[in-house]
Amino acid sequence: MAELTYTSYIQTDALLSLQQTQSPETMDRAAVLSEHFFIVAHQSCELWLKQVIADLSLAKELLSAPFDQPAALETGTELLVRARELMRVLHEQVVALERLPLRHFAEFRPYLGTASGAQSMQFRVLGRLIGDGERDGELYGAFTRCAAAYGYDVAAICRLGVDGGALYRVAEALLDVGIGYWRWKVTHLGLVSKMIGSQGGTGGTSGEDFLARRVTVPFPELRRLRGALHDQELARTSA
Repeated sequence: MAELTYTSYIQTDALLSLQQTQSPETMDRAAVLSEHFFIVAHQSCELWLKQVIADLSLAKELLSAPFDQPAALETGTELLVRARELMRVLHEQVVALERLPLRHFAEFRPYLGTASGAQSMQFRVLGRLIGDGERDGELYGAFTRCAAAYGYDVAAICRLGVDGGALYRVAEALLDVGIGYWRWKVTHLGLVSKMIGSQGGTGGTSGEDFLARRVTVPFPELRRLRGALHDQELARTSA
């Protein structure tokens, strides 16, 4: 059996061979390197999405564990908190793409053909997990069932605050994941608006308008319940 090394463990050779630019060899080298940068950024996003989806999927399973297994709830919270931080990483990937010169993007964009980020299967899987501004996804459904198993509804957990223990920490982590997701999409919208304005996107999308319609904050019921609690506290302190 061959000795395991960093290179073989990480599969470095295979990983570094995956950046296949489409620009012709006659194109300016700086523009080709910008396309390489564009590919690296998107491949990195897909890798982080893989981790986010795996973490959120396991968190969903752990929220569905029997209520007499408190360790499962704590582990689920840890996974949600990690996903929250990875949303920050995804946001920073888009911020890095702001360093893509417009002139270079205009040079290599025609060679992208019909390829579009809107075709990302992982992005759709993530959407099913966390939902959008109008519907709650699979993860929130697991949380409401978990709360019911402990004898609470989500409104009660919000009212309990820190006295709600692990259930309250899950609610807070869900909100943080949702805000991170929203921030990532807003930053991407800003990048697209900066780069192509109102032009159509690749893959037949409407570009800026297509993205703007999808900039929503997940977990609408949880945010509504938190907002109602804020109003009650404001009324109480003003009385």
